[in-house]
Amino acid sequence: MKFIGRQAELNKLNTEYNRDSGFVVIYGRRRVGKTTLIKEFLKKKTAFYFLATEELESQSMKRLAGVVARTTKNTLLQKAAFTDWLDLFQVIADYKPEEKKVLVIDEFPYLVKTNPAFPSILQNAWDEILKDSNVMLILSGSLIGMMQKHALSYDSPLYGRRTAQMRLAPLPFTDIYAVQNLSFEQAVEQYAVTGGVPKYLEFFEDDRELEEQIKDAVLSKSGFLYEEPNFLLKSESVTAVNYFSIIKAIADGNHKLGKIAGVLGQETSALTPYLSTLADLGFIERRTPVTEKNPEKSRKGLYFISDNFIRFWFRYVYPYKGELELDNMQIVLDEIHKDFIEKFVAFAYEDICKNIFADLCRNGTISFTPSRIGSYWLNDFDGDTEIDVMAVDHQNKRLFAGECKYHAKPVDAPVYFALKEKIDCAAEIRKAFPGYDVIFGLFSKSGFTQRMLDTAKESTGLLLINEDHLV
Repeated sequence: MKFIGRQAELNKLNTEYNRDSGFVVIYGRRRVGKTTLIKEFLKKKTAFYFLATEELESQSMKRLAGVVARTTKNTLLQKAAFTDWLDLFQVIADYKPEEKKVLVIDEFPYLVKTNPAFPSILQNAWDEILKDSNVMLILSGSLIGMMQKHALSYDSPLYGRRTAQMRLAPLPFTDIYAVQNLSFEQAVEQYAVTGGVPKYLEFFEDDRELEEQIKDAVLSKSGFLYEEPNFLLKSESVTAVNYFSIIKAIADGNHKLGKIAGVLGQETSALTPYLSTLADLGFIERRTPVTEKNPEKSRKGLYFISDNFIRFWFRYVYPYKGELELDNMQIVLDEIHKDFIEKFVAFAYEDICKNIFADLCRNGTISFTPSRIGSYWLNDFDGDTEIDVMAVDHQNKRLFAGECKYHAKPVDAPVYFALKEKIDCAAEIRKAFPGYDVIFGLFSKSGFTQRMLDTAKESTGLLLINEDHLV
């Protein structure tokens, strides 16, 4: 699979490469493309790339010596028996001192598991050897909790040494769609399943039916993604049972903390640590209406599964594991045929529309400088007043209110009038943003009726977005 997107990350890495002592920490959940990004960055650079594994420390030193031997073409190093990390780092520093070099330690947490003192060893190596030796250091890891604790936190010996850090997220829809040979509709439906995780995309090809690929990669017991959530949770050394129950409750449509607690028969206070961990892992997120001035303290926070594949798995795989273990896929396929588009893809489409809107603002197609892009609801999701996409431009005192319609038919004018009425009747929005002008937007995957197009011509402050472009 060819390299997709990540231009901002590559630019940042090159900026750090060009400084005197670049020390970058890259972390993010498994499969998100950290190693691919690093290897793309390393092209045409002198680099020592070391992938740590769960092995004896002496074996790790031996393997790093092998990496150094191959890069420097010094075969004697391959036979040398190193017993001190600092000696290895010194060899790297001494190699072509006038030339910039990059040292990458990928899956850094495994070295910490083997030797808890390794962060202190690396701190000493950086301070005394590498920092002033024309070396850029990159630490990367998938165990998010350990990366935060041992590479980023105040208590880590490495604290204060890094010059940049990146938490890699899944690729946005627009980056993937730009390189796919798929229709917009096909791309949206595939993204609703994969969520833009690069590794997952390897199992979904442009020239095959989505359902067939889901059967092979997800529903088959031998499929790569059949047990994926189990692997992701267990890799973080967490008790899967409690986390599975929480994710399943949210997947079933329980978004309020009180409702989740009620379904699980637990006190809300008992769930908070679990929710925090799941959010750190990137599985779930807490969202608040864009009108909230202090989102962290808001009582209107709702929990959603932020990873599309995890949401798909808990909706269509987890409840039917018994049948799937007996190779009965039909019950899952029947469920997919029943509501995949209306209840699953349509929900993912709202997040895709937020990405499309952000892109149109970024490239100047829409004259709007968003301070925040999200949604709005009055009291609860799927009830009261709800606006799919809402953004705030504090710089120009403007609001954007958008409605997303993943319908087979073109969107008609009543959708716009209903959206306008929601804003007109929302006293909370007017109170939160007094004097702000409102721009309305309609997102459609099937275009617009002539009546809607005519209405847009007569209405200032109304934008029509068909697929990923402004009409």
